[in-house]
Amino acid sequence: MPNTREVRLRIKSVQNIAQVTQALQAVSASKVRKSMQAMYDTRPYASKAWQVLTHIAAQPGRDTLHPLLTKRADIKNVLVVMISGDRGLAGAYNTNIVRFTLQHFNDYQVPVSYITVGRKGREMLFRRRKKILAEFSNLPAAPTFVDVSAIGRLAVDEFLEGHADEVFLVYSDFINLVRQEPAIKKLLPLEVEAGAQRVEDYTRVERKLAASYIYEPGQTQILDKIVPRFSSLQVYQAIMESLASEHAARMVAMKNATDSATALGDALQLEYNQVRQQSITSEMLDIAGGAEALARS
Repeated sequence: MPNTREVRLRIKSVQNIAQVTQALQAVSASKVRKSMQAMYDTRPYASKAWQVLTHIAAQPGRDTLHPLLTKRADIKNVLVVMISGDRGLAGAYNTNIVRFTLQHFNDYQVPVSYITVGRKGREMLFRRRKKILAEFSNLPAAPTFVDVSAIGRLAVDEFLEGHADEVFLVYSDFINLVRQEPAIKKLLPLEVEAGAQRVEDYTRVERKLAASYIYEPGQTQILDKIVPRFSSLQVYQAIMESLASEHAARMVAMKNATDSATALGDALQLEYNQVRQQSITSEMLDIAGGAEALARS
């Protein structure tokens, strides 16, 4: 059985860990509120962009309106944009998103390359010898659309140049503070119908039949601006969702760690009391034995 000094050192160590995890929990709680607000702020713009895009793409000859709307018959290469975190201490957040990605693309029928957003995801894919086309890490704590637009532009360029016939986006969908689910959606070619349904889910407003619009200067000019921009906007929205999910997962993980450290500290305190009581009892027995020996002599 350990002595009282060893138990005191363990108690002190556990208390220090609990202080660190409690501080990280408070920081994550503050960041998750800001991330949630930023995430919700992007949804109205995404909703309006989808309304315009779905109306244009619903016109006859959709596949000839814009290259990003054209579905290719022969799929030879696939590009996956995977969003993870730059730091750990977030429970199974990073592991779940990488496992989810590999479950879908590890045995894919065509070659798959990756654009990783986040250092943790890139490291896990690199250890598994996956083809990483580009890496984006150390994004600002509160990234703007300009900060992440290069990711969407790279995906669009790879599709337009024929290096990728399909582009998928994998991220963590923020449900609430205790629930974040890995999600996958096709980024290119744009799936307008599925996207319109997602907008309805976000806004909780039933989309009614769109009226006929007259566009100036014209559909082609509008599509050349809206389609690439909205592809980048989807990446930005996914990053906002993933940031909120990461901070929420870290807050919950640090709360669980703090609770576990507190419970362990209580158990160690009980063990310390038992060791100390046993030590006192042993000393009293020694004193009593010595007194009895003196009395006999």
